[in-house]
Amino acid sequence: MATFNVVRFRIKPGREEEFLAAHRDGKAGWPGLVEGHMIRTGERSYCLIGRWSNADALKSARPQMIATLDSFRDTLEDLGEGRGVTDAASGETVVDLVR
Repeated sequence: MATFNVVRFRIKPGREEEFLAAHRDGKAGWPGLVEGHMIRTGERSYCLIGRWSNADALKSARPQMIATLDSFRDTLEDLGEGRGVTDAASGETVVDLVR
């Protein structure tokens, strides 16, 4: 069963290209990632969506994902309400909408 993760970010003014560059050219090609997309959700707001073969693949890639995050952490604004600089969620697919 596929597993997905979603991470929301808000970028400091003038740092968007640096943030995006940290994900280009295979820098976010974590082991076990089947497919990933960075989407712009608003002004300086982005969301990363990753599809993984299963929850174990996602769990195994966490150290590499944190290392990637550490490479651009200073480009991020705190999201407030105790969330820090990322708002992450993950889980297994329960319904496929289109096949």
